[in-house]
Amino acid sequence: MIPSQIAQAQNVLNDAEVALCQRVFDHVVSVKQIITDAQREDLASRIIQSFQHGVKDEDALTRLVI
Repeated sequence: MIPSQIAQAQNVLNDAEVALCQRVFDHVVSVKQIITDAQREDLASRIIQSFQHGVKDEDALTRLVI
């Protein structure tokens, strides 16, 4: 899910940044038991947007979106 959201983002993320966002996404989906595509897309967008606005620490990003 994260790579498709990144394609829509203005700033390109490198492989390590994509991996970090993907880990956050996977963790939050698991913890919150997110099952709908709409919820997943919203979560992916929030993660990428937060990352691009400077929340680059994995734990902080997770806390922010959870």
